[in-house]
Amino acid sequence: MSESPVPAGRSPRSPSGAPHLLVLAAYRFPGGDAMSNRLLQLARSATAPGTTTVVVNDWPTGTTRPVLDPPLPEEIRLLTLPTTSGGRLARWWHRQSRPLRVLAALRQAGIRRTDLSGVCVPLGLWNLTTCAVLRLALRRPITVDVVERHDPEQFGLGRLAPYFIRHRWSTFLAARLADRIIAISTALHRHFALRRPTLVVPPQVDSAGYAPPAPPSLRSGVRLLYAGTAGPKDLLSVVVEGIARLPRTQRKRVHLTVAGVGRDQVADLSDLKTAGMDELADEITFLGRVPRDRVLAELGQAHFSILVRPDAGYSRAGFPSKVPESLAAGCPVLLNHTSDLARYVTDGQEGLVLAGATPDDFRDGLLRALALDDDSWRLMSRAARVRASDFDYRSWTSTVAGFVVGLGRGSGTADSASVASSAALSR
Repeated sequence: MSESPVPAGRSPRSPSGAPHLLVLAAYRFPGGDAMSNRLLQLARSATAPGTTTVVVNDWPTGTTRPVLDPPLPEEIRLLTLPTTSGGRLARWWHRQSRPLRVLAALRQAGIRRTDLSGVCVPLGLWNLTTCAVLRLALRRPITVDVVERHDPEQFGLGRLAPYFIRHRWSTFLAARLADRIIAISTALHRHFALRRPTLVVPPQVDSAGYAPPAPPSLRSGVRLLYAGTAGPKDLLSVVVEGIARLPRTQRKRVHLTVAGVGRDQVADLSDLKTAGMDELADEITFLGRVPRDRVLAELGQAHFSILVRPDAGYSRAGFPSKVPESLAAGCPVLLNHTSDLARYVTDGQEGLVLAGATPDDFRDGLLRALALDDDSWRLMSRAARVRASDFDYRSWTSTVAGFVVGLGRGSGTADSASVASSAALSR
């Protein structure tokens, strides 16, 4: 079923005729999934003072209907494209015609090419058609946001998997046709920086949107939280096996809440198998898919947010958004170092760092967590909230807002003491 584009947020014109940044999306924007959260905070950091960012979102076909007039920051203007309910061919054309529908939505909203200062496109929406249409019609700098690089080992068909082929093709095009690249990690920066100006921007948060943590005393045990759709990238099996290897008296003091995956889905959506989990029924609660507000509430009641990933190419290239969100909530993290996490999480300060990604490593980390007292945990929680300022979108505005409109040549890794002040040039 088609409907007219649904505008939300501020009027199309920025104050005093200041230009807009255009951001493309095709997600449950603004808060329905990880990419929506990424683009929302990236859009905020890319919005120079006195200007507006226009997000044109092509709501995913076959999911829930778009929310009318969702709450948004005042600097963000949202245009939601009409949805379709046709067959496979209609859906294919719907995707292929996305850049043309974006231009039509801009015209309908009264936004002209001369009103725009730059365009930001996530890698998942980047292809030859999008590149050609936006360049010819808008003639503005195009920045591609890259948040992952898949390995063939992640797919049953390896290098022949259709998704893997599309992903690597988009990566190839971004390195050669985009004007600029925003990379979520230093590993991705190294991949792109020789060809294009590249800026490393990790997942961002709005630190003001998190309530102070209020978990129960550690005397009653340790509360752990895993939030996300695990897939094969997050080793839930290692977490569960690590809990199972605790001495029985200690195991009874641990409770794990899994948000994002239901018990009946866990075998299909993660590496965790349900066989043998009955003996841990009292220690593990599966919430299934829950709203973001519920996840934030669970973070506020947890002593540690957990993450175990293998040391693989895709884990080095990505950056888990759950880490900045946990730190912003004052919830220390229990994890192993992958990606750029060693720059932000120091063992015993913002959390506890595992020696590796095995069940024994996780068990040993849990034993350390169980040995903490409330005062030690509170120090860790405060350090986590301080570190979260490195991920706050406000810390990045001066750098990102200039970069996406063609100013500056990009930086390499961010300085954790002052995120936006890195002087390392990428090209």
